[in-house]
Amino acid sequence: MFLNEPSTAEAAVYLEKERAACGYVMNFERAWAWRPDLAEGFALVRKQLIQRSSLTAREIALLACTSARILGDSYCSLAWGTKLARMRGAAAAAEVLRGADPAASTAREVALRQWAEQIVRDPNGAEAVQVENLRTAGLSDLEIFEATLHVAFRLAFSAVNDALGARPDHQLVAAAPAEIRAAVTYGRPRCRPVKTEVRT
Repeated sequence: MFLNEPSTAEAAVYLEKERAACGYVMNFERAWAWRPDLAEGFALVRKQLIQRSSLTAREIALLACTSARILGDSYCSLAWGTKLARMRGAAAAAEVLRGADPAASTAREVALRQWAEQIVRDPNGAEAVQVENLRTAGLSDLEIFEATLHVAFRLAFSAVNDALGARPDHQLVAAAPAEIRAAVTYGRPRCRPVKTEVRT
């Protein structure tokens, strides 16, 4: 990333906690370590939204993938594309990351994909008819509000990571299905494993 990694005790505690949680420190976490309190607070708010959301896990993953694709965020596309692949299959998730609606998409999913694209591209251009289309697809006003929040939180998170140069971790790339890796042709380049020199 573009910033130096912070050397404070608070940052060290935060990064060690993250290492323990997933086995390594993700690149974007090195930036957020400048304000661990905000990183944890933001994560808590997103967790609350997901845990109490009226939307399904599959719909939430669709919103994240669509938002990341339109924004050109390779990091979140790989992460959420892998999650969506577990729910819908790798081929279907790859279609989502290419901007298509897989054959098994529901009316709700198509409407949510279109809504996420509108929010990312031009929130001020959104119109009442689009909200009505979401209702027609079966979404309640609460679900429409939550979907909008999901996309807005994604935008905030991605904007910080992308602007500060966080690149997808090689561990994240390796864990992604081949179809997902092939679909993500945009955004920051992926990190490569660091080769360690073996001395004899």
